[in-house]
Amino acid sequence: MLPKINKLKKERDFGELFKKGRSFKNNFLILKIIQNNSQENHFGFIISKKVSKKAVLRNKIKRRLASIVRQNIKDIKKGVNVALIALPGLEKKNFLETKEILNGLLKKASLI
Repeated sequence: MLPKINKLKKERDFGELFKKGRSFKNNFLILKIIQNNSQENHFGFIISKKVSKKAVLRNKIKRRLASIVRQNIKDIKKGVNVALIALPGLEKKNFLETKEILNGLLKKASLI
């Protein structure tokens, strides 16, 4: 589980992230980032019904992404808000493939 302090929750934070944030895309994942005014990183996860109609699968993807972020949180640059948006096809990937995809996007965004 991701610590509460590292969760992106407020609607205005998501809105600002989508309006002003930079995007990095892979075949199965979109990463949006924007600088924040704190020393903490905040992460939000968006998995729509386009990925899977089943809530069980959407929650599984969210838990996997949160776990990968939690493992890498000490290596990620401080002071950013990050939204991870899952695209259809990610539900077919296993944990290691998902980890490679996310780590590749974090490197592409210069966060690691």
